[in-house]
Order: sequence, then C-alpha cells, then structure tokens
Amino acid sequence: MPGVDFSYVDTWLFDLDNTLYPPSSGYILAIEARIQDYFVRLTGLSPDEAWAVQKRYLDAYGSAAPGLIEHHDADPHDFLRDVHDVPLDLLTPDPALRLALQRLPGRRLVFTNGSEWHAERVLERLGIADLFDEVFHTEAAGLIAKPDPRAFDALIAAHAVTPASTAFFEDRAVNLAPAAALGMTTVLVGEHAAASTEPFVQHRTDALTDFLNAAQVKDPG
Repeated sequence: MPGVDFSYVDTWLFDLDNTLYPPSSGYILAIEARIQDYFVRLTGLSPDEAWAVQKRYLDAYGSAAPGLIEHHDADPHDFLRDVHDVPLDLLTPDPALRLALQRLPGRRLVFTNGSEWHAERVLERLGIADLFDEVFHTEAAGLIAKPDPRAFDALIAAHAVTPASTAFFEDRAVNLAPAAALGMTTVLVGEHAAASTEPFVQHRTDALTDFLNAAQVKDPG
C-alpha cells in the first residue's frame, strides 16, 4: 500500500532524542539518570523529590533548562554539558534509517531541546550527521524549549521555514501542537503513537524508517 502523500513537503523537521533513535537503546534513560543526579546536587533533595522538581519543569517549560534559569542560581550551559555527557556506546548506526532519510527531497533539519554538543555527537554516532542541513538546538532558541511557540518562531526565523511545506516528526505529542497551529504536517513517532487521539497529530508511526520509506515524496528531478 502507498504511504502518506508528502509530495508537497520540502522541509523535513525531526526531533532528535527518542525519534531518530529508539527509546529501547537506553540512551535517554542514561541522560535522565544524570539529570536526577544534577538536581539532587543542586537542591539537596532526595532523588525522588529532585526528580519530581525536574518533571515539574519539564511539564511547565518543555525542558529542565528554562526551569533552572527561572528558579535557581544555576548555569544552564553547565547543566546541559553535564547531563548530556553520556557514553555513546548505547547508540548504534542504523543503515536502514540512513537510506530512508536520503530519499527525502529538500532540506532535512533537526529541532531539539538538547544542546548543540549533544546533537552533534549523537548524529555523528548514528552515522547521519551529514544528511542534515542544520541543527536547531536549545541554545539557538535562547534556551526556550518546545513546546513553547517562541521556540518555533525562532526556528522559522533562523532557517526560513515555510510551515505549510514542512513535516515535523516528534516522539512527544505535546510538541506537535504548536507545529500544527502553524500549519506544519505533524507525525507522532514511537510505540505509543498509535494510541494518540490528539487532534493536532495528523500521522502516527511506531516505525520511522518504514514510514519514511513508504511516503510519497516530491520527484527530486
């Protein structure tokens, strides 16, 4: 069966963590453990209490870094460097995903709440860094995180993104809401995607590579 008609798409926008690699890798769990340790050191709270604070910031701001700026005398850049300093051996290159990305005509961009350093090393490890034209990271957004609409505005301004011809792939449904409001085509990625009922989620897949391979895309000629 033919896949989704994306023949109008000329900008392919991808989240990074848990989207371009699977949660089963354990990589994001290693990052979350470092976040918990950081908050324990910062606040002096127990691990469970510190984790609750971090999750509260995630829900309120989309990322812990804006919460650090708002509520603590902490250097967000130090935080980002610390929590992303995770060994890359949990990640492995995915040749099939690389081929699926290569067939997409137009620009390919990464839009992440992670740091520039984190995005660069993860994409290199996955063997797909050369396939992306740009990475829009949290520093480029002024440490404003998805789903804050201001992060999307900054992305659009920085890279002349036209929402109507952009497809955005994300593992967190909440981050797709502002994208849909702007007119982007939204794709929820992950094992729980099929259960999503949010009206701003237009497409769902638990297998990104297969979804991209099946998509009907613009003739590059």
